[in-house]
Amino acid sequence: MSGSMMINGRECTFQAGQSILEAAQENGFKIPTLCYLPQAGAHGACRLCVVEVKGQDRLLAACETPAQEGWEIQTHSPRVMEARRTILQMLVASGQHNCFVADLEPDQWVEYQLEAMSAPGHKRLCPAFGNCRLQDLVVEYGVSVRDLEPYQGPFPVEEDHPLIERDFSRCIQCGRCVQACNQVQVNLAIPHPYGRREDHPQPEGFYPLVNYNLCTFCGECVQACPVGALHEKKAVGLGLIQETERIRTTCPYCGVGCQLWLRVKDGRIVKVEGVESAQPNRGRLCVKGRFGYDFIHSQERLTSPLIKEGGRFREASWEEALDLTAERFRAIIAQHGPDAVAGVSCARSTNEDSYSMQKLFRAVFKTNNIDHCART
Repeated sequence: MSGSMMINGRECTFQAGQSILEAAQENGFKIPTLCYLPQAGAHGACRLCVVEVKGQDRLLAACETPAQEGWEIQTHSPRVMEARRTILQMLVASGQHNCFVADLEPDQWVEYQLEAMSAPGHKRLCPAFGNCRLQDLVVEYGVSVRDLEPYQGPFPVEEDHPLIERDFSRCIQCGRCVQACNQVQVNLAIPHPYGRREDHPQPEGFYPLVNYNLCTFCGECVQACPVGALHEKKAVGLGLIQETERIRTTCPYCGVGCQLWLRVKDGRIVKVEGVESAQPNRGRLCVKGRFGYDFIHSQERLTSPLIKEGGRFREASWEEALDLTAERFRAIIAQHGPDAVAGVSCARSTNEDSYSMQKLFRAVFKTNNIDHCART
């Protein structure tokens, strides 16, 4: 069942159950949001998606308001724009968003951040600089931040984790990390804050702190964070997002085929992101897929085949190594029969590679001695 309504003077159709935000996006209208996570339910935390509806005495949050037949909606009226600027000012003032420097213009921020990259502590480069939704919206809406007095905290900071840093001086309490953990990955490792802010002791306060006894370190919270509050520890200080090339590939760790974006700078992987629009993972990754890429640049990694002679290994070409392997297999099968050999497919192989492996043993070697090392 569908209906129609007016958005910015244009008649638009929507499906039953769609929110104003979903209907607007489907019809090509851009409504800003910081808390909305498409894979989870809307909760209207940031209020940036407010729109003006004719006949309503207050602005409505588009993400959690169902579309209604016959409504007339303005997504960027003067009243809406002023409300969004006020909200953005409040968000910037709520923490230590040091990308906004009072005596600098926006076109000078990059140079400032490059200089701050080597600074100690939390005055250093924000890891989300250039890839921060809050920063983008402040620039887009021309929000004045010069006279703002940032909240001084205290803020909880978690730096001891080997994979993820949590710096809540940059947290805008949008709730996306909570939704990513509880509704997308269903790990339930980040309990939602509740009650009155003053009832929560500082510095932990009202912030979404993780329960590491339930955390699987998948990093979904990091990918969901629209600012610099959550970030990959290994990526800190390796460069701005503008300095990286984004390359799509398939995760090498198992046969599921999760799609990855590699952020690459100077031939090295800086960080990994899930491809949110692609099957089968729809942006979701496990701890290995998101963080387990160090082996690529390891000095201990073998870069050529080795053949053992006289108790010692020597380097060989692929042609020599493959010829030797084939010769040994033929000799063993000729002497002892096909069941004298067996194969174990690697857990990091793709489905296609594992299929080829079992085909080799069953169709060529004539044995069913083929297994998978991840089988329990």
